[in-house]
Amino acid sequence: MRRTICWAAGGAAMAALVAAAAMPGAIGREAARIAIHERAGIDVTKDLPDGLHVALCGTGSPMPDPTRAGPCSVVIAGRHIFVVDAGEGGARNIMLMGIPNGRVERIFLTHLHSDHIDGLGPMLLLAWTGAGRTRPLPVHGPAGTDRVVAGFNAAYAIDSGFRTAHHGTTVAPPSGAGGAALPFALPPKGDWSPVPVYAGDGVTVTAFRVDHGPVEPAVGYRFSYKGRSIVFSGDTSATPAIPRNARGADLLVHEGLQPRLVALMTGALEQRGQTALAQITRDILNYHTSPEDAAAEAQAAGVKHLVFSHNIPPLPSRLMYPAFLGEARQRFGGTIDVGEDGMVFSLPAGGTGMETRRWPVR
Repeated sequence: MRRTICWAAGGAAMAALVAAAAMPGAIGREAARIAIHERAGIDVTKDLPDGLHVALCGTGSPMPDPTRAGPCSVVIAGRHIFVVDAGEGGARNIMLMGIPNGRVERIFLTHLHSDHIDGLGPMLLLAWTGAGRTRPLPVHGPAGTDRVVAGFNAAYAIDSGFRTAHHGTTVAPPSGAGGAALPFALPPKGDWSPVPVYAGDGVTVTAFRVDHGPVEPAVGYRFSYKGRSIVFSGDTSATPAIPRNARGADLLVHEGLQPRLVALMTGALEQRGQTALAQITRDILNYHTSPEDAAAEAQAAGVKHLVFSHNIPPLPSRLMYPAFLGEARQRFGGTIDVGEDGMVFSLPAGGTGMETRRWPVR
């Protein structure tokens, strides 16, 4: 009897395999239907509690990292959605995470290095066509932002015409294509005082100088909403600007470069005769911040939570995280995370706690 059951079960399995082999298209279509149903048009932000949230859409740097897009963060304040920096792959990750690109209301650039702006074209395009926007997307940034935005508008002008011709003026209104630059002035060098950049519906955004010379100007931002605050360092060497402008913040998103790991890259490049690239890895040491120094700044500011983004060198494995952090945990009494694409940090309005979650990008 048992042998009969086994033969019957085996026959059923064989029949299923034969059927699957005979209908690969049907199986593929069903798999596609399920995947599309789970992703297309979703809005993961609709169930968020009222508060201030940051979703990491790009935690990488100019160095290729298969696990990270270029610098990009989404800030959600109530029902408003903003983006800080527009690194390559950031707009795509925003979509993969389930955040509607069409709901992005403004972009804030920390500086004009290529890795912080090279995803601006797709960011503007998807914000426009995703909402039938009738006005260009506002892009805030330091001096020079107007030239960068004008360049992207010119580069995408032909494509924008194609989009309108194909999809019509309701989906792609000509008046809404591209970006509208909103450059702001800063205090003189050495003055770390914040300047107001945006205010509306309970949200305030201030900018402050950081030290990323010879990149000038470069800024960090502080977002505040209903008693909660998030600070972004931008790219910078260790500077008094961070302890001053991040004082009492709930969350500090800070860049990080670990010199000991970068030195390993320099050695490997020299051994392989890549002298120009080796020099670049030496040059970058003087205008970024080590995780240890960033941790000391966060401690001085009384920050509750420190997250590293724009991580250098690439960190494709979590096994590398302790080496990247070095002695950072000994210099900061709060919580530290090494940022990964898809991480989300939520600060409920009027509270003191923080929730973490993931919106996968793969």
